[in-house]
Amino acid sequence: MRRSSVFLAIIIFLSGCQSLSNQPAATIILTGGTIITQNPAQPSASALALNGNRILKVGDDKSVIPFAGPDTRTIDLKGAVVVPGFSDSHCHLYGLGKALSEINLNGTATQAEVAERVAKAHSELPGTSWLQGRGWDQNDWPIQEYPTKNLLDPIVNDRPVLIRRVDGHAALANSKALELAGIDKSTPDPEGGQILRDEKGQPTGLLIDNGVDLVRRIIPAPSTAEIARRVKLAIEHCHRFGITGVHEAGVSWERVKYYSMLAGAGNLDLRIYGLLDDVPETLEAGFKHGPLHTPDQILTVRAIKLYADGALGSRGARLLEDYCDHPGHRGLFVTDAEHMRATAKAATEAGFQVGSHAIGDEANRLMLDIFQELNQTLHLEDPRWRIEHSQILSLADIPRFAELGVIAAMQPVHCTSDMDWADERLCTNRLAGAYAWKSLLKSGAHICFGTDFPVERVDPLAGLYAARTRTHPNGEPQGGWQAQEILDGATALELYTIGSAYAAFMEDHLGKIEEGFLADLTVLEGNPVTCDPRDLLTMKVKMTVVAGKIVYQAP
Repeated sequence: MRRSSVFLAIIIFLSGCQSLSNQPAATIILTGGTIITQNPAQPSASALALNGNRILKVGDDKSVIPFAGPDTRTIDLKGAVVVPGFSDSHCHLYGLGKALSEINLNGTATQAEVAERVAKAHSELPGTSWLQGRGWDQNDWPIQEYPTKNLLDPIVNDRPVLIRRVDGHAALANSKALELAGIDKSTPDPEGGQILRDEKGQPTGLLIDNGVDLVRRIIPAPSTAEIARRVKLAIEHCHRFGITGVHEAGVSWERVKYYSMLAGAGNLDLRIYGLLDDVPETLEAGFKHGPLHTPDQILTVRAIKLYADGALGSRGARLLEDYCDHPGHRGLFVTDAEHMRATAKAATEAGFQVGSHAIGDEANRLMLDIFQELNQTLHLEDPRWRIEHSQILSLADIPRFAELGVIAAMQPVHCTSDMDWADERLCTNRLAGAYAWKSLLKSGAHICFGTDFPVERVDPLAGLYAARTRTHPNGEPQGGWQAQEILDGATALELYTIGSAYAAFMEDHLGKIEEGFLADLTVLEGNPVTCDPRDLLTMKVKMTVVAGKIVYQAP
């Protein structure tokens, strides 16, 4: 009896070894860490094994180490924390690359500082080619007024200059740029845009929303080499902040073809979910081709982006009532409602998801109305409509997101950027539906988080801080602005991971650290869920893994 028991034990042991030997060897093993899986069936672990672009095993060190093979790279995390890769659900990847290659005006505290940076670029890059920049925000200046061409003309008068506001919804042109664009006293405001004018009716150089396009359309297209340089700059910048994937809002078909080329050659090291720009040639090509999915899912293009209104900071967001600091003005609808309705219908019928930029409460209501009509007309089961930003909502419209299956693609850093002056735009009595993350979640709506870079910094940890505190880095205002909307650490992280995966129809492949899921991981020096929120402001990214490949490792 004893001999047969020993024999049985040997058989079980050998069968176990045989079973393990049938498993593919891991390409990378991470041990000795804290792993936040976001998988309810296995909430935490200390080690995991990767095989190619997938997660092979999640568990403790003892259960994972046997998956090592002769070519496995084993890394001791030394207590670091692994989370599902940060996925920025609303950003402008190419815009980031462009911003990194131009004049950086972020953080300028005065008009004079803007002028200094433009003058410096002019001296360092002599010639007659265009000077471009982005990042100024008049709300950060002692005198919160729009700049005029008089800021730029004394510095640069022999070459065109266009510098865009931080949100991209306003820009300042010098006289040379206005001249080349043919903008003068007689030029009418374009539909969905404004040309600001002085008391004599002359353009001041400040252009709002579609008014910016009057100048932008005459700027020469960048070379192929410059496009490649910008994309590379942007992707490498994302890696340093632990970003493994992005939803790029508003991509051209030309950009899609470039990303496809990179993906086909195995050179795309960032997971991209593309929303096609609402431009005729782009949508025509996209609808003709149909949704695009690379076999490794590194590139997906199956959505479009519409544009309902402008931005709150430039008073272009379309409101149900007048701006408190601009009576008689309610902002702008930058696209005709019938066009958005027809385009959304055509996109859905072509197999594409539809998202729309909407910031003001009237713009959000319009998009909800359009989505409701299409739900009824097309009898859709799971459209996963998206409203990009969803910043200012009427309280009556908050429940409609869940009812209509609309995802709110939101950016927590917009709240902390805008909160010092939002009450001036809206008055205190209209703030209850502003940046209302928690209210939307309580109503049953799905939310995904992002940064909207380069409008904001490329830093998900700053977004987690904003979501958990609704304060500036110095802790002001004490207790948080509209504190009823503050989120806990676990929820904030989920919206940057699981939320983004759901918004891209990829919740069965991304957003969790689970066996069989895609191996997109962010390794941090601390725990972003349980740490003091202030620690998020200094927490370092130690490693970024995209599709099982280590694309960034801290020095």
